[in-house]
This record gives sequence, C-alpha cells and structure tokens, in this order.
Amino acid sequence: MATEIIKYLTVYLSSTIKVIFGCLLGTGYGHHFLITGVLTTLGMMTSVYIVTYFGTNIRHASQAVLRRKQRNIFSRKSRQYVRVWQKYGMPGIAFLTPLLLMPIGGAVIANAFGAKKKDIFKYMWISCTFWGFVLSALVKFAGHWIPFLDLP
Repeated sequence: MATEIIKYLTVYLSSTIKVIFGCLLGTGYGHHFLITGVLTTLGMMTSVYIVTYFGTNIRHASQAVLRRKQRNIFSRKSRQYVRVWQKYGMPGIAFLTPLLLMPIGGAVIANAFGAKKKDIFKYMWISCTFWGFVLSALVKFAGHWIPFLDLP
C-alpha cells in the first residue's frame, strides 16, 4: 500500500518539473493512462499555482542570496517568447508550456508579461489537461516504438 502511494507521489511530483517525466514514470509503473493523465495534470498545475502566487517572493529571496551579475535582457530566446506573447497571448504560452517549457517556466513567463491570474489559471488548466492526457496516452500506447524506453 505504501509503495503504491509513493509511486503515485513520484508521478505527481515529477510532473511539477517536466510533463514527460510524469508520463514516463506513470507508464513505467504500469498505471492506467487516465490515472497518469490526472496525476500529470495536477502536478503541472501545482507548480503553476506556486509560481503564480509566490513567484515574486521567491524571486526576491533568490536574488538577495545569489546576487548574480547583470545579464542581457534581450536574448534570442526572450525575443521568441515576446513574439509568441504578441501573436498568441496567454493561450499561446499555455499551449506551448507542457511541450517546450517546464510548467514553472510557462508560469514565470505568463507572470512576467503581466497576465491576469484568472487567465493564467484558466488557460493553463485547459492546456495542462489536454497535454497531460494526450502525452500519457502517447507514451502508453506508442512508447514501445522508442527502444531505449523499455516500457511494458
């Protein structure tokens, strides 16, 4: 019983960092893809809520400790984020977050561009639910085509 709870927690917590980690672990543990999709979605949204509500405090505390040298504000990557934001807005950032960014990164970008919390949560819930279940199903049913995964 305790080992099953630890497996579920592992899938949930790994999804707070990167979506595909939760999908791979859930499939590797032999969970049904719907269970894996739910745990993955909840893990992603946990990190979105934490960053959205506590991101400013975390940033100020980390800057006080680290005191890094000044970096360039305009880089190739930041220009791409601005382009996506200008063209697609919050729905575009939310759609790309599970695929290209970590859930934490998507929430940071959305907050940095000044999106309303209500919009962040609405679009992230839609995107995380969609991609959580789609990626879980893809790993479950098509993961055997990738030989190094060695999935059951």
